[in-house]
Amino acid sequence: MSELSDYDRSYQHGATVISTERITPDDVPEVRSIMLRIDQPDFTYLEGQHVGVIVPGPHEFGHETHFRLYTIANSPVQHPGDSTEIELCVRRCFYIDEFSGEEHPGIASNYLCDLNVGDNIVLSGPYGSAFNLPADPDTNLLMIGSGTGIAPFRAFMQFIYEHQQDWKGQIVLFYGARTGMETLYRNDLKNDLDKYYDQKTFRAFEGLSKRPWMQTDDGLHNVLEENAVDIWELMQDPKTHVYLAGLENTKDNFEKVMQEAAGSNARWRWMQEEMKEQERWSELIYS
Repeated sequence: MSELSDYDRSYQHGATVISTERITPDDVPEVRSIMLRIDQPDFTYLEGQHVGVIVPGPHEFGHETHFRLYTIANSPVQHPGDSTEIELCVRRCFYIDEFSGEEHPGIASNYLCDLNVGDNIVLSGPYGSAFNLPADPDTNLLMIGSGTGIAPFRAFMQFIYEHQQDWKGQIVLFYGARTGMETLYRNDLKNDLDKYYDQKTFRAFEGLSKRPWMQTDDGLHNVLEENAVDIWELMQDPKTHVYLAGLENTKDNFEKVMQEAAGSNARWRWMQEEMKEQERWSELIYS
């Protein structure tokens, strides 16, 4: 897992906000869909890549800028005149100082959530090739994410719906959230994920936390545990590709459940290593 300091920020692009929309209601944590237009013909990206957001300073500890990665949440949209649109799915974050106990706003997330239409920002990248969509339409896609980790999977749905409507493989999404309204693209305010798949092949399993007041991922753990046998069986198919996205505990939850389903840690590790060697395992995990 790369550190933020490892990313080359020299390749930068100006972007203009063309829309910003809250996609969760007022009584749960704010998540916004932010559409940006980049008027540089050499800017291109693929599903699953991410961009760096450069927040102008000065900031604490003498930093002139602040840098944060966000996964692009849409399939590539290119317009005449060589402009490109990208969507970012951003949760407004806060953190508690472990010494003072005071709450502080997350720099990048609050910067993005406070933007208005017409504002200009600076991006770097794109980075990564963690989530390449296989060309074979018979491929099974097993996707596991929580929170804004659903962003690259939405891009997959858009691409398949718009460019590969003959997709025959199974597409299975396991997604964890603290409340029903936090399922982002599948809630009462915004339910656009429904139009990006063929219901004959797509299944979505949403795990809601039993303790929504806590910063836990038990909703994802529970829904994985309930379906562990089917997940393990799907992974035996050599046409199955696994995609993990989200925080470190997203990966931890998946691995704990799969170790039990496999019957032993050794058998699970063997399966995992085999999938990695065959390039059927991809992850985009943030610390």
